[in-house]
Amino acid sequence: MMLFKLEVFWVSLTLLVFFGGTLIYNRYKKPFFNPVLLSVVSLILFIKLTKADIEDFNQNTRVINFFLGPAVVALGYLLHKQWAEIAKNLLAILLSIATASLVGIISVVSVAYLMGADAILIATLAPKSVTTPIAIGIANKTGGIASLTAAIVIAVGVFGAVVGSWFLNLIKVENAFARGLAFGTAAHGIGTARAIDEGEINGTAAALAIGLTGVFTVLQLFIINFLFGNWSEIQHFLDRFFILAH
Repeated sequence: MMLFKLEVFWVSLTLLVFFGGTLIYNRYKKPFFNPVLLSVVSLILFIKLTKADIEDFNQNTRVINFFLGPAVVALGYLLHKQWAEIAKNLLAILLSIATASLVGIISVVSVAYLMGADAILIATLAPKSVTTPIAIGIANKTGGIASLTAAIVIAVGVFGAVVGSWFLNLIKVENAFARGLAFGTAAHGIGTARAIDEGEINGTAAALAIGLTGVFTVLQLFIINFLFGNWSEIQHFLDRFFILAH
């Protein structure tokens, strides 16, 4: 259909689906009615049922992808408003996010390796905890599959937004700033949107965590690649490590 070749069609459809998801979420306030999750599922169903070409969707929604970067930068306004609170806890924030970033890399790489993933897939998964524009850049530099990295990052963000509040309540994390840092570190942009729903302090902490997680993850992956050379060498190191561990 010629309609599926039009940028205005796909952009309008995406925005309308998200708007509809937001209305549903605001009415029922249930985690599984997260607007991003509803939008993703709705668009996948639409593309499958109409047999539309996924490339038409990708090509004609690039303008939405472009605004990912500016949207993250715009979160700086929240940081400005809460700078006094951030300054008081800066050392603790830096240490916690640096540790969380490293744990995020080690955990996903180890699990992927144990499940038989090759070096390319490990490189694709490694930046799963940073926001999409940064993750794509990392994947391109480390030999991963950037398009798959983007999908994984979105899936991680949706999962974090859906179960994050429930999990934090389960382990009795009540401090607003701590909850926000958890959302931003583990679920990046989508998690930050969920944190903002909980309150301004939560949203500020999540916005700060997005940027710092990106910085620490890039630095840590750079150091890992510098020490080992490439992900194939890292895979060989893991082979030796797990052999010795047994």
